[in-house]
Amino acid sequence: MIIRNVMTRNPYIISPESSVTEAKALMSKKNISKLPVVDKSNRLVGIITKNDLAKAGPSDATTLDMFEIGYLLSKLTVSKVMVKDVVTVSENEVVEEAARIMVDRQIGCIPVVENDVLVGIVTESDLFHLFTDMFCAGQKGVRAALVLDDKPGQFLHITEEIARLNGNIVSLVTQELEDKTKRLITVKATGITIEQFKEILSKIQLTADDIRIA
Repeated sequence: MIIRNVMTRNPYIISPESSVTEAKALMSKKNISKLPVVDKSNRLVGIITKNDLAKAGPSDATTLDMFEIGYLLSKLTVSKVMVKDVVTVSENEVVEEAARIMVDRQIGCIPVVENDVLVGIVTESDLFHLFTDMFCAGQKGVRAALVLDDKPGQFLHITEEIARLNGNIVSLVTQELEDKTKRLITVKATGITIEQFKEILSKIQLTADDIRIA
């Protein structure tokens, strides 16, 4: 899966000359927390978040009244408070690399650019949607979590038995474990019952860490 398949195209944007008040109003109206900042050629020059806006406001100890605060914020431009050193990815990057960057840098989104021009954005929400799709969360089936030896052919007998019963594997996700000789396999299949799946595991002498209808 690559970025272009999961990114949000045509995200809401704002110009560096816009006021902080305008940025705050747009975020509130569209129920978003991040805005890419682009110039007149749609080139990415920064990003601004609700956290940046909060930092730009006066402290709770200010003696200014609301009118004075509003006036000052209306004169403060986005360019003064935005993050300028923005981490970006191309639309041909793999999704897992974007997720790794977001985790490592503790950021909630990554703008997608081609030749410095903004073409989209990948957010935590986009990755959550992908996560639910990968686990086929919207479709009922038998879901089993299995710890297998991390070597070729370990899953072959399970797939053969599911196919023999006219079952259909709709999701298959693997995960590295602390024990590098093992791997966690989460599989979901439709067209078979949980009893049939348990019989498959018994036949090939495997035990599920967890098995349920989900």
